[in-house]
Amino acid sequence: MAATIDPAEIAKFSALAAEWWNPKGPFGALHRLNPVRLQYIRDVATRHFSSPASGGAKKLRPLDGVATLDLGCGGGLVSAPLARMGAKLTAIDASAEAIGAARAYAEQAGLDIDFQCTTAEALVERGAQFELVTALEIIEHVADVNAFLSASSALVAPGGLLILSTINRTPKARALAIAGAERILKWAPEGAHDYDKLVTPEEIRIGAPTLQWDEPVGITYQPLGSGWTISRDIDVNYMMAGRR
Repeated sequence: MAATIDPAEIAKFSALAAEWWNPKGPFGALHRLNPVRLQYIRDVATRHFSSPASGGAKKLRPLDGVATLDLGCGGGLVSAPLARMGAKLTAIDASAEAIGAARAYAEQAGLDIDFQCTTAEALVERGAQFELVTALEIIEHVADVNAFLSASSALVAPGGLLILSTINRTPKARALAIAGAERILKWAPEGAHDYDKLVTPEEIRIGAPTLQWDEPVGITYQPLGSGWTISRDIDVNYMMAGRR
């Protein structure tokens, strides 16, 4: 299986590992995005995994007992909330420094998460599969998009779910997510994203044809309103769910 990791990308984010849990630091934009991303995951997973008999407890812990993989977990910004939702969680990243930051936070918070410094293709070779796989803001940083999608979809067990979030490759995204967010607003480190590596929803469908994909959902920023919200506008940030 083709390698998915891009050493330059790993080095870039490893150098910032100490800043993962600083909401005013270089990952501040992800902290602000997190409530919307988690709302989407909670809503999609609740519909997918819940039964009419699951009751109120399932609403409080919608991922209770669900074997879950947080793929490209970074410092654990999504891993920690997934664990609090009840997920039986494995979280992986190719950066040892990021895994160290994630593990330190989880231990301090008393969260039981199996953190591993490894890759998606290594898990595939081990025959691992999960009921839920999340891959948030990672696909635009890999070396081979199709290899990553192939590995990610292979990690989804029958009846399972893959949830991706990323930035669309559009002129609007170039203006807002790269020029605006990185160079002007300083919401992300300059150079964090390469426009040519951004991925469209159609490319995701083509790269993972074994999954049945929902229509993408947009995430937009309302500067005079409620901040980040779920919307129909997928021109910049979007999320997608695929089912096996």
